[in-house]
Amino acid sequence: MIWKEILIRYGELSTKGRNKMDFIRRLRENIRHAFADLGQLHIRTERDRMFIAISDQAQMNVLLEGLPKIFGIQSFSPVAACEKDMDAMKALAITIMDTFKEEQLTFKVEVKRTDKSFPLDSHAIQREIGSHVLPQYQNLSVKVKKPDVELRVEVRHDATYMMAQVISGAGGMPVGSNGKSLLMLSGGIDSPVAGYLMMKRGVRLEAIHFFSPPYTSQNSLEKVKVLANELTKFGANVRLHVIPFTEIQVLIKDKVPSNVSMTTTRRMMLKIADQVREDIGALAIVTGESLGQVASQTLESLTAINAVTNTPILRPLIASDKLEIIDIAKNIGTYETSIQPFEDCCTIFTPASPKTKPKLEKVEHYESFSDFDELIERAVKNREVHIFPKKEQPADKFADLL
Repeated sequence: MIWKEILIRYGELSTKGRNKMDFIRRLRENIRHAFADLGQLHIRTERDRMFIAISDQAQMNVLLEGLPKIFGIQSFSPVAACEKDMDAMKALAITIMDTFKEEQLTFKVEVKRTDKSFPLDSHAIQREIGSHVLPQYQNLSVKVKKPDVELRVEVRHDATYMMAQVISGAGGMPVGSNGKSLLMLSGGIDSPVAGYLMMKRGVRLEAIHFFSPPYTSQNSLEKVKVLANELTKFGANVRLHVIPFTEIQVLIKDKVPSNVSMTTTRRMMLKIADQVREDIGALAIVTGESLGQVASQTLESLTAINAVTNTPILRPLIASDKLEIIDIAKNIGTYETSIQPFEDCCTIFTPASPKTKPKLEKVEHYESFSDFDELIERAVKNREVHIFPKKEQPADKFADLL
């Protein structure tokens, strides 16, 4: 096997100041966690790049598949190695460039000679390898500035290292580098996308889901569990808090006028989420709300709903339209699960004509005739907690949903 290591470039992390190494350590630990099944990875970190040593091709294949999902990685490259001998270096260059023989491309050779005792200097190595590679491929032409392919050669003290492929990473910040928040995970298209975007900014997530049997089915809960598990592929565990919500939702239906019942439902959800957030030590609550998408997401509705807490509510989708959100959901692999036709508690007891501009004082007046606090405390106390990822996944992740 020619591959010796994978070089990882940090991207945005490179702009950090004195706390830069904290972000790098977090990224290293997230990589170890994501690939725990591979055993103890040998990872070497530097200020501007990171190296993962490769032991065999099977390990290489797993890393190449998983690394694009890890936040904090701007790009990465498989790195090959050979002895410090010009014939061996030329042969390795040909092996690497064979990857690009099917399309018309521009290329150049870039050399860094760390081992100054090597008899040829950087320019001489560049000429030797370039003049050997170019005649072998009719599809290649030389371009010094911004070529399609840059064959990078580094002569170190132990060996010669080469790379040409640059694979895009997920970008963003390492998960966990910007604290923890609680995601309100409904089972629809929007909330998993909101969770993904917050994870990309370095936020570690726990999730909360409101379950109202028998009005919502076990299938709807299994769907949410699949979504929670999908979010773990971006480099962190996710704990899912399942709240028994039937008692509260029935009381709202019976005691609150139907046109503001959705506003009250959302307010009670937020009160419960705030208590769970405090229990788990999270700093904020994340929702998938998009301004004006439904009646509960108008500016007036959001103002009335927000009034129950002083906790920061993070809404990464607030200015996104539905098609943009769907595109992201498809890209991250949550869309097909989200559109499975199982109702969540937000879609039951939906009034025919909900208020789009509810008045806070009227909503509070209607709620004052019922004792919600005791029910909220009981719901929080009786919640179930599920931890993802599950080690053993079924062959078909949708099998239980059909």
